[in-house]
Amino acid sequence: MDSISKFFDLEKLGTNPKREFIAGLTTFFAMCYILFVNPSVLGASGMDKGAVFTATALASALGCLIMGIFANYPIATAPSLGLNAFFAYTVCIGMKVKWQTALAAVFVASIIFILITVFKLRELIIDSIPNDLKFAISAGIGIFIAFLGLQNGKIVVNSPSTLVTIGSFRNPAAWVTIFGLLVTVILMIRNVPGAIFIGIVLSSIFSVIVGQSKMPTAVISMAPSLKPSFGQAIFHLGDINTVQMWTVVLTFLLVAFFDTTGTLIGLAHQAGLVDKDGKMPRIGKAMAADSTAMMAGSIIGTSPVGAYVESSSGIAAGGRSGLTAVWVGIFFLLSMFFSPLLSVVTTTVTAPALIIVGVLMAANLAKISWGKLEIAVPAFLIVIGMGLTYSIADGMALGLITYPLSMTAAKRTKEVTPMMWILAVVFVIYFLILNV
Repeated sequence: MDSISKFFDLEKLGTNPKREFIAGLTTFFAMCYILFVNPSVLGASGMDKGAVFTATALASALGCLIMGIFANYPIATAPSLGLNAFFAYTVCIGMKVKWQTALAAVFVASIIFILITVFKLRELIIDSIPNDLKFAISAGIGIFIAFLGLQNGKIVVNSPSTLVTIGSFRNPAAWVTIFGLLVTVILMIRNVPGAIFIGIVLSSIFSVIVGQSKMPTAVISMAPSLKPSFGQAIFHLGDINTVQMWTVVLTFLLVAFFDTTGTLIGLAHQAGLVDKDGKMPRIGKAMAADSTAMMAGSIIGTSPVGAYVESSSGIAAGGRSGLTAVWVGIFFLLSMFFSPLLSVVTTTVTAPALIIVGVLMAANLAKISWGKLEIAVPAFLIVIGMGLTYSIADGMALGLITYPLSMTAAKRTKEVTPMMWILAVVFVIYFLILNV
């Protein structure tokens, strides 16, 4: 135990093994809903849900172990909710791209992510896109995720006259969502650890009671096979040969990169791990954890992996070192033997989790400079565009194309970096390709 304490600098960080274990367990319960949400989301693209379940657990565990052992941060990783939605609904369903090709795009993006980390180019890219647009991207993804949750939960349905409208409350599925949402919100407001996970459990029970799902014949079983998706990313690398697919790669890269960076910095501040000059030590190693897990995840069959804001629950419980992340990784490995629960945890049951995560991500709206029209317009287009176009990429494109133009109109051209002009041109080409 002393060697473990020394390896993770527990005494220096003001923590101990018991506290790190509790913190790891708390973080795991706060984020393990992804084990059931990710198969539901990626399943819409045609992927095998059982294989996605196992891939989610393995990719999450790998990222957590690397983050804990090499970067020594109490920050856990798992497939990002925003990017899995982009993967399934925008790339696969919207663009009609095969899920195998989408995995190849994730693999290519992860390689670029790793190179950016190795060559320390992150500062250049981070500085190129203004903070206001980064906040808008994060908030816009939150709106999009919440919209998906409302759809999956039958609260919002299709309408031939108004495109969308309120669903029927005679539908039991809607009441499962409402029940789960109310329970989760109450638990979160009362700061109950693992509120989202508890909400999913209670919603699952309620779903069985009202006849929306059935209990499995077993709870524990061997982990589902990875065979349906393993290695498909490598086999389909040749499909990344169009402007459209390279735009997809760029989107995966940008969203994963900035979402991860923002989350890492925010959680490091919460844990008191930021230097006096405001810099985050070992940032390269921390980002290597996400990028490596992202690459491995694409090979075994899941969408991009990123740092999870739910790690804040473990940090609040006292987690200060990488040992917290290591415990989360171990718990993810153990979770692979509970795949039969997938039949109970349906998209209706997980809908409240999507809505709640959307609320959390939408908090970034408060950080946007709405008083400056040249900033407000592109930021608004990003946020509203993602939901209304049903595409994260389209929403980003609307804002990133508009930004250089609005800044030029405001006589602030010098503040627009060359990278922003490049991104604007790339997205113009992206739109032209889509409308050919």
